[in-house]
Amino acid sequence: MGIINRGHLSDLRGVTRLAVDATLGITDLVEKLHHTIQLAHSPVGASRASNTGGLTGFVYRSIRGTTRLLGRGIDAGIAPLTELLPEAASNVSRDALVSAVNGVYGDHLAQTGNPLAIEMSLRYQGQSLGIEQPAAVPSIIGNAASTGKVMLFIHGLCLNDGHWTRDGCNRAEALATDLGYTPLYLRYNTGLPIANNGRDLSGILENILRDWPVPVKDLTIVGHSMGGLVARSACHHGNMSGHDWLQFLRSLVSIGTPHLGAPLERGSNWLDAAMELSPYLAPFTGIAKTRSAGINDLQHGSITVADQDFVALPLGVEYYAMAAILGKKRSRLAERLVGDGLVPLDSALGKSKDPGRTLAIPDNRQWVGFETGHLELLGCPGVYTQLRDWLE
Repeated sequence: MGIINRGHLSDLRGVTRLAVDATLGITDLVEKLHHTIQLAHSPVGASRASNTGGLTGFVYRSIRGTTRLLGRGIDAGIAPLTELLPEAASNVSRDALVSAVNGVYGDHLAQTGNPLAIEMSLRYQGQSLGIEQPAAVPSIIGNAASTGKVMLFIHGLCLNDGHWTRDGCNRAEALATDLGYTPLYLRYNTGLPIANNGRDLSGILENILRDWPVPVKDLTIVGHSMGGLVARSACHHGNMSGHDWLQFLRSLVSIGTPHLGAPLERGSNWLDAAMELSPYLAPFTGIAKTRSAGINDLQHGSITVADQDFVALPLGVEYYAMAAILGKKRSRLAERLVGDGLVPLDSALGKSKDPGRTLAIPDNRQWVGFETGHLELLGCPGVYTQLRDWLE
């Protein structure tokens, strides 16, 4: 058994807070369902249920009060000890689990100050660049940035920068190195609104590239899934704020990005609406609706605060889109309904029936892989062969 470190206690605090929040949520659900049964509701119709009264209401209030008191006691007891312990080393399994939790509940974690909430960071060879002190970047990067070419990789929902390594091979890193780029990776809370992550990324790039060891002459961004939306959002916010980093941006690449939205998320919203038709099912929609703002943004591929705003591709930037289908060949079913298992083909390529909402990516900057799933795109050899041909 390893030595207990700061990360262990920090995770314990985070898990305890989540357990308290979950207990309170389940208590609310059971109480509303209890009250619905008391009211003898019809199977269909608007629910009139609220909190129960009398002795029953006292029991539910006692459960909530005891849960909060217990949670605060554990948190208060652990917090002072956390600062006394050594820092935790990075752990692949732990990072993967925390990233998944952030994808589903990330906005809640951030709003409640949960220690499990991921803070955005740029990383180089597994080490954070320390965005709070951009002047320290040269000492971390060293001579690796002598070419002034930077390639930034942005992961997707519920993932982290470690997921670019597949089966022990990081093809992204090899691509950047072969083309003379310094590879950087973004780690971020994928449960936050995409617009928030895009705004924060734009600010980070502005500060980091200003203090780069040598003058930057080429920035290329590669985003997988949600990462492609975050990249476009960063360009939008950078343009709105007049940031200088956009002048270095030469190429943007999206891999399996739902530019026009993901049908699975739209299906979840339809299911929520159907369940709310019954007062006996309506309380359960509260659990489903706890999914993060980041997941909700995938419904339409929203990259701004105003969800339905259409944002064209940035001017003067070469844009490339990569997509996949699970089938061996193209067909209407494979492209529109199945796609890569999560994202339809037209959505990944930015093709809309509405000319005013299409991204108009040239055909020679589009690539489609076959018999390839959404996550498989991260390590697909064909993806990186095509990227090398494009970017060379």
